[in-house]
Amino acid sequence: MRIRDWDMNLKVRLFGEAAMNITYWMFFPFLSIYFAEEFGKSKAGLLLVFSQIFAVAANLLGGYCADRFGRKRMMVLSAIGQGFSFLAFSAASSPWFQSPILGFAAFAAAGVFGSFYWPASQAMVADLVEEKHRSQVFAIFYTSINIAVVIGPILGGIFYAHYRFQLLLAAAIVCMMLGIILAKLTKETVPVQKTSTLSVDGKWYYFLINQFRDYAIIVRDKTFLLFIVAGVLAGQTFMQLDLLFPVYMKDVVHNQNLLSFGDWSFKVGGEQAFGMVLAENGLLVALLTVIVTKWTANFNERNIFVFSSVVYGVSLILFSQTQWIWGLILAMAVFTFAELMGAGLQQSFVSKLAPEHMRGQYFAAASLRYTISRTIAPLSIPMTVWIGYNWTFFVLFLLTLLSAFFYWLMFYSFEKESIKLGS
Repeated sequence: MRIRDWDMNLKVRLFGEAAMNITYWMFFPFLSIYFAEEFGKSKAGLLLVFSQIFAVAANLLGGYCADRFGRKRMMVLSAIGQGFSFLAFSAASSPWFQSPILGFAAFAAAGVFGSFYWPASQAMVADLVEEKHRSQVFAIFYTSINIAVVIGPILGGIFYAHYRFQLLLAAAIVCMMLGIILAKLTKETVPVQKTSTLSVDGKWYYFLINQFRDYAIIVRDKTFLLFIVAGVLAGQTFMQLDLLFPVYMKDVVHNQNLLSFGDWSFKVGGEQAFGMVLAENGLLVALLTVIVTKWTANFNERNIFVFSSVVYGVSLILFSQTQWIWGLILAMAVFTFAELMGAGLQQSFVSKLAPEHMRGQYFAAASLRYTISRTIAPLSIPMTVWIGYNWTFFVLFLLTLLSAFFYWLMFYSFEKESIKLGS
């Protein structure tokens, strides 16, 4: 499905979100280093865990609201909310006022608003695109994000250290502009429901009762529950891209030769090395997502899900065994291949399981893989203090193997249910 054939909603989102993501990735990869330096590794890791607890709650609430009040409305409110959060973060990093505590609170608030945005945006794609084209459309959006991951860290490596205030201010402006553009140029896509699930007496607690009732239905979906558990375990790997990896590389890569010709050499270290490896990840994803998604369509979905987790594990072992910049570049290539295998299939699989009237909530519950993962994943930073880098990477490796096992169980359950429905 070509981009020119897309609905206008999707075209507006593709380019608007691309601009927002570029500004976001100019500073986001370096924040774990910033918080570790300001609060210490142990305290920073625990604070990041705490901030994500709110994101988990917002994620579930966001899916419910996307189904009840509309995809467009939730996306507009979320984008503007993120804009004000980044505005507060920029104020806390200004030349006139410095407050890491306020900066952290604003960062946590931005994460909450981002959790509101995600389920509505994913459900909108499922509303507008036929099932046979969904994995390709999801893959293109994923590619767009990763183009930002290429451009953002490169620019951030140049400007972040001296212009953090300006970068955060730019992110605030872009988010607010995205909210205005979505309000003006997009239309609502939520399917019309025949009956309202809200109580006629309008009491506030019926909202919560209906929300928990709907999510209870999702939890009873055994296949979907296994999907979330496996995703949370796998997420302990790919969430380290902006948590453990930058801290690790800052500690182990010191002024190494990346390229040299005669007397001339280009040296990298710390943040520079991480920015380069992160840009590599984004570049490979931007170039290869659609290609690898088409390639994986030739194989059994179960094998791709399982193999992806195993390859993630291999990449972690490679990271733990080298401090050489080219070894880290190779490890990132393996890591990226694992990421690419599941890029389009994951969201497409959710759309297969989700009833039309509960798409927002299914996508919200599915994104618990990320929010819960991001809640637990920061523990890797204090773990490096408690047990060292090698053991931390090894624990994460074991979690990837456990993830592969749960993916296998998930497809066993899915195929079993399919046979029942077919008979």
